[in-house]
This record gives sequence, structure tokens and C-alpha cells, in this order.
Amino acid sequence: MLERAGSVQLSAAAAELGVSEMTIRRDLDGLEQEGIARRVRGGATRAVGPRPFGERMAQRRQAKARIAQKARDLVPAHGAIALDASTTVGSLAEQLGQRDDLLVMTNSWENFAALRRAGVAKATLTGGQADDLTGSLVGPMACRAAADVRYSTLFASGAGVDVERGASDVSLEEAQVKLEFARGAERVILLADATKLGNPGMARGLEWSGIDLLVTELDPADARLDPYRELVEIL
Repeated sequence: MLERAGSVQLSAAAAELGVSEMTIRRDLDGLEQEGIARRVRGGATRAVGPRPFGERMAQRRQAKARIAQKARDLVPAHGAIALDASTTVGSLAEQLGQRDDLLVMTNSWENFAALRRAGVAKATLTGGQADDLTGSLVGPMACRAAADVRYSTLFASGAGVDVERGASDVSLEEAQVKLEFARGAERVILLADATKLGNPGMARGLEWSGIDLLVTELDPADARLDPYRELVEIL
């Protein structure tokens, strides 16, 4: 339930599973000790931390595909864009199709491979130090390469999104590369599924002042997006 919805309420979980709230509370305490859940008032949310790319890619696939469909129309035919190392952006990479005149820079081996399979001729890796858990390339070399190109658009996601901090990441190293991408981009588009809303990650990432558009799988009129309307344009 936690993986599917991103959060669990004590009363709702107890009713659905036919057990007491005390049983749910004990289970959530155990999941928190394992680093899977983060306890909040009345229940728990999914813990935000580094997880393997393949594991993350398997979660919320329909939502990510819907976000990618929306974002695909925002990709230019030529010039240069940047894609971060997230699986949500990876879904966009899978859908790009053949692109002969578009340079696409990414710090993710998996997203680079998806771009090549899709037919993006100028797919480019930043290089850098490999993070074996997240599948991203980080460190000084990755930051330098990310900063060496001017991009029309950065497509990025985050471990979490909240009103106060904007988009956050699972690690400082991940956030640093993303910030370098953003400094060189004319436009920054944040792709985030609904489970990330109100669920911040560990490291400060892209702030609302630097984000031009938020794309989710939700209808733009969905009430869950109300807290963000005065902060950013929503698609």
C-alpha cells in the first residue's frame, strides 16, 4: 500500500486489511526502522532515500508514462536539452523517438541507453563518478560537463516536492549535478508524480524560483495541486 499510494493512513489501512490500528502502527514502526517508511501524524509516508534505478523504474509506471506524454510535446526539435538521472525523466527518454538534430545530455547511464534505443543520435553522457545505487553519475567531472553546455530546457524530477523547499533529492551529490544543469538552462521543467507532492527528500535541490513548469500525471485542476498554483505554472 505504501509503494502504491506513497502514504498510508492508520484508520484506512486498518479498515482495508481488517486489523487493528495498533497492528498497523507496529508494522509502520518496523518499516520506519528498516528505512522504508517515515512516520507522520496519523500514519506514514514512503521514505525518500537512494534506491536502485530498476526498482524505481518499476514503480508508478503508468503515472510516469502519462507525465512523459505531456512533456514530450515540450521537447524542441534541435539545439540542446538536459535530462537528469531520475526514472520519471527516463520515461520521457524512452518516448523521444528519433532525433537527429537534438543534443541530449544526461548524467544517467540508463537514461543514456534509453535515448540511444529511442533513436537520439546526439545522446551524450556527462561522465563522472558512478553511484552504484542510484545509477547516476555525480562528482566534479559530472558537474563540469553539465555546466559546459547551454540548454534550451532541463527536464528534471526529484525525490520529493514540497511548497517550502521546491524539489529535493536523495543526496547532495545528485542535487549538485542537477543545479549545474539548471544554471545552463533557459527553462526548467519539473516532472513529478502525485506521490512526491508534500514528501520532501534529504537534500535541497531546485527551488521554485528556478522552476518554470510543473508536470504531473494529474489533471491540472486537481485539488492536490492547489498549494502549488501560486508558485509555478502547472501542466
